[in-house]
Amino acid sequence: MATKKKQLFSSSKSSSASMMPWLGLAFIVILLDQLSKITILRTFAEHESKRVTSFFNLVLVYNPGAAFSFLGDAGGWQRYLFTGIALAAVLFILYLLRQHAGQRLFCWALALIMGGAIGNVIDRLIHGKVVDFLSFHLNGSAFPAFNLADSAICLGVGLFIIDELRRVKKQ
Repeated sequence: MATKKKQLFSSSKSSSASMMPWLGLAFIVILLDQLSKITILRTFAEHESKRVTSFFNLVLVYNPGAAFSFLGDAGGWQRYLFTGIALAAVLFILYLLRQHAGQRLFCWALALIMGGAIGNVIDRLIHGKVVDFLSFHLNGSAFPAFNLADSAICLGVGLFIIDELRRVKKQ
């Protein structure tokens, strides 16, 4: 009986220890995201724009909705919905990281997604909406503004797809 407890404790200890790089990566994403948003908030007024290149501007805009301002004009309840969805996703990602901590590409993807999700949740809790500031445009068409958290989520999704395609190819 004592041996089973010892095995259970040691496997859980090693599992959480192997999660540390992924939690560290998520923390770096959160840190960079929040530092960039603080800088923009201190430097720009809302809707102020600064041209950086012919196709890229820095701009301060707020997004009360989800991606591409989905439900942005829904009256405020969406703040709680998207915060809840993000927190549930973070809990599920923590579970997956614990179960698959040795799968490097899969965990890179999960850590980036988790860091981005937490970065945007912080905005929703502090500002009631997400701070966006990266604005790309070409030939009069503009892509909706986004932030580093959004970029990390997209990169994580891309890595997740690559990981899944590699897994299917192996089978």
